Amino acid sequence: MTAPLPSTLPTVIVLASGRGERFRASGGAQHKLAAPLGGKPVLDRTLDAVRASGLPWHLEDAGHPGMGDSIAAAVRATADAAGWLVLPADLPLVRPDTLRRVAEALAGATAVQPQHEGRRGHPVAFDAGARDALLTLTGERGAAPVLQALRARGEVRDLVVDDIGIVTDIDTLADLAAAEALLEAGGLSPSR
Repeated sequence: MTAPLPSTLPTVIVLASGRGERFRASGGAQHKLAAPLGGKPVLDRTLDAVRASGLPWHLEDAGHPGMGDSIAAAVRATADAAGWLVLPADLPLVRPDTLRRVAEALAGATAVQPQHEGRRGHPVAFDAGARDALLTLTGERGAAPVLQALRARGEVRDLVVDDIGIVTDIDTLADLAAAEALLEAGGLSPSR
């Protein structure tokens, strides 16, 4: 039995609205989120990690014109959240403990961005103070304009993590093969 989640935890918004055009252009026969990875669809692997994190979450899978529109819709649907971890659904190797670490790092920060070996990744976290800016997002750039404005003001905490999953997104068949190789090599969390 798990304890009730405190309302101070941010909500993970899983963005699954994209069309997956690059994946199909690379030779994929189906949507990238339905592609099998270690015997499970990519989306199921991502959702498994989110569920295992213990954080509240919301799946945004309605069709939207761009990532910014998807983020705005998810924030609207979870407007009372204490903050948000923006997680594209095509990051199936992100670890549950990383999601928790990003959520914990958001305490006392306006935004948090994880890094692995010098590469910035996801989920990017925003506190409730970013709500209005996130609600105005549209188009393909996602939350980049909000994050850039906060970074310019020195309000982004960079969090170094030992989790290659934050930068292992599935956009092409080659990406899927690389993720499969990581799974087979066993270099991921034992909970995966």
